[in-house]
Amino acid sequence: MSRNHPPLPCNPYYEGVPDYMTEVYDWAYVNPRRAALLDRNLVVSTLLFMNDQRLMRRYLQQIQPGMLVWQVAHVYGDLVQKAAARVGSQGEFVLTDITPVQVEHAVRKLRDYPQARVVRADAATFRLEQQPDLVCSFFLLHEVPDDLKQRIVDNMLAQVPQGGRAVFVDYHRPAAWQPIGWLLKWVNRKLEPFAEALWRNEISAYASHAERFSWHKETLFGGVYQVVTVTHR
Repeated sequence: MSRNHPPLPCNPYYEGVPDYMTEVYDWAYVNPRRAALLDRNLVVSTLLFMNDQRLMRRYLQQIQPGMLVWQVAHVYGDLVQKAAARVGSQGEFVLTDITPVQVEHAVRKLRDYPQARVVRADAATFRLEQQPDLVCSFFLLHEVPDDLKQRIVDNMLAQVPQGGRAVFVDYHRPAAWQPIGWLLKWVNRKLEPFAEALWRNEISAYASHAERFSWHKETLFGGVYQVVTVTHR
């Protein structure tokens, strides 16, 4: 898929969207026609080399009924419905996203879940009214520039209370024997210019106060993916 030049700013789908998104990710997350084609479970499964279900389980298994869960960006497929269902009627699921089309998709998916709330907001600055039990970034960090990675990680962790958790599911440096690594390197050069920072840096490196938290990393699929669970000590 090729990138398009950013459309005229009068288009409401582009109002308030960061420049890096219109320049790099218009094809994936901003253009409403493209988003309509990509927001399917089959597409998610294909892009994640059939690892989508076990990656989602790593996140969903951490959600207990009655929790307040903040997911910092919309995800294609049915993950947001599953997360909202896990918190149950006594919990609350808050989903934020900065792009109008992603908010639109999320509202449609979550309309049958009264415990869910969708807010158009920047993950680097959004503040919850009360501290969440769990915060999740599911394949967001590899899509943002490094300075924004730090701001998002810091904002997430700043809202995690003692005993609360954050979970980051994202890409990781593949093992040398993993042939998928060469394909991903080509994809990164063409479409994902911010992704390989996660090959070089631990997610904890983006936290200004990493020492205040316990960090547990699990890698999957020959190192292609990582699930990092962070607990506030």
